[in-house]
Amino acid sequence: MQHRDDLRNIAIIAHVDHGKTTLVDQLLRYSGTFRENEHVDERAMDSNDLEKERGITILAKNTAIHYKDTRINILDTPGHADFGGEVERIMRMVDGVLLVVDAYEGVMPQTRFVLKKALEQKLNPVVVLNKIDRPNARPEEVVDEVLDLFIELGADDEQLEFPVVYASALQGTSGNEPDELGETMDPIFTTIMENVPAPIDNSEEPLQFQITLLDYNDYVGRIGVGRVFRGKIRVGDQVSLMKKDGTVKNFRVSKLFGFIGLKRVEIDEAQAGDIVAVSGMEDINVGETVCPPDHLEALPLLRIDEPTLQMTFLVNNSPFAGKEGKYVTARNIEERLLTQLETDVSLRVEPTATPDAWTVSGRGELHLSILIENMRREGYELQLSKPQVIKKEIDGVICEPVERVQADVPEEYTGSVIESLGSRKGEMIDMVNQGNGQVRIEFKVPSRGLIGYSTEFMTQTRGFGILNHTFDGYEPMFNGTIGGRREGVLVSLENGKTTTYSIMSLEDRGVIFVEPGTEVYAGMIVGEHNRENDLTVNITKEKHLTNVRSATKDQTATIKSTRKMSLEEAIEYLDDDEYCEVTPESIRLRKKILNKNEREKAAKRKKD
Repeated sequence: MQHRDDLRNIAIIAHVDHGKTTLVDQLLRYSGTFRENEHVDERAMDSNDLEKERGITILAKNTAIHYKDTRINILDTPGHADFGGEVERIMRMVDGVLLVVDAYEGVMPQTRFVLKKALEQKLNPVVVLNKIDRPNARPEEVVDEVLDLFIELGADDEQLEFPVVYASALQGTSGNEPDELGETMDPIFTTIMENVPAPIDNSEEPLQFQITLLDYNDYVGRIGVGRVFRGKIRVGDQVSLMKKDGTVKNFRVSKLFGFIGLKRVEIDEAQAGDIVAVSGMEDINVGETVCPPDHLEALPLLRIDEPTLQMTFLVNNSPFAGKEGKYVTARNIEERLLTQLETDVSLRVEPTATPDAWTVSGRGELHLSILIENMRREGYELQLSKPQVIKKEIDGVICEPVERVQADVPEEYTGSVIESLGSRKGEMIDMVNQGNGQVRIEFKVPSRGLIGYSTEFMTQTRGFGILNHTFDGYEPMFNGTIGGRREGVLVSLENGKTTTYSIMSLEDRGVIFVEPGTEVYAGMIVGEHNRENDLTVNITKEKHLTNVRSATKDQTATIKSTRKMSLEEAIEYLDDDEYCEVTPESIRLRKKILNKNEREKAAKRKKD
């Protein structure tokens, strides 16, 4: 059997923030893919604004590097489990993986998640211990941790013989021993060449090309990115697309794109082992196979993780609707959600009984909030309901999603974290004292118990804790209510502008969310009550002027700082009877029923 020795296909996998995108930058630079004078952004692979701001990879991306006489296709995968749909499919396109692990933090929940997917596909891993220059790096212990994880995940003997390279992606150094680093990326390239198998060269057989990622371009429509598993594909070929539902569609390949560095370049032909993008098919989906019309043979379909969380997206109907956004109608929102479905395979959008609301399901809070943030930046206005977990019936038993939670906390806060996760029906799996005053706790917690938990966790650990969680599976429903917000809210009584005077008079009732001079409406949430019930307040009250003046009285009026919420915090904060109103300029919380009397009547009916 022949192999293409001039080609290697690898995926880079890691827990979020362990430096894999920075490592790809260095590999690109070192291999001479960029010109000497070419300006390259840091983390060049994170191309959209949200990825740059948050420092995370959201979409899987591919790039190609030439090293000596070999072309190495590298796929940079997201580290967050919310984008696990992307990771899983990529494992099918490659012959080996580069597992990047932080030399100080060691094995993290998402390391487990992405590595499990790689081992299931029987891929051989190369381990890169990154950030080796950190002052408290502990390379020997981390290598042991990685080995333990491999054994726990059921790796075979060959996979357990993994090579280790030590590196500092930031400094651009790497080596085969932790204390022998050179200013070169050669050790990584050499290890890839020796340990990642070359693709099989079966270019003379009939074509099989499978779509693993989707892209969309206004000029050529949908673009399918995938790997040629067998045969050759040329521009102008008449080919058949074998759909998921068993039907077959014929089309002509109008354009083929290969990858060099970060650029997509037009090519005429691709053969077995190549990773390319194909355009010319409008109706194309992930997992479908392209083959010759006279040799229809489909590759196994790709399994895509089911959504675990859903929210209702509604047209904005608050008193401020249409003031700040460009796209506000039901048709605008529906079209935008359907466009998202073109490329996001883990998303589901279903209509509801009312024409201006949709149920949108995704892989987690981050997955959905990234979509909402993108819509907001594009000029959309909408309202959101509280996120709900998606229940599933397995063998006649109603089950709910459960997550594996790992918390790194300073020793003195361990008790309160264990107690709060316990009250959310969490079950402790492991607890390790890491020395240096830090404790690592592992729990299994129902997903609904984690909605809104991160804010509480940050308060409990005074901001020093690190919380990571990843989807673990479905388990029978836990009894009783789990999690949720304990405090009530302060709700505005009238429309108008908030005043310093009224905010000061309400400060001892709780935490205020709005600054003086903010436009508010009746039914809008303006703060958190320090008791469990909701309180309707007048936050627009002016100070009555008298003709008695005190020289110093007005100068001493200072108000406490208000609590500003990010989009994720606002969504997590919601209760069942509330909406989050999102516009390009504002994020507001409101009650579903704005009128105070009607709200009280509804609450009374609910109690009865």
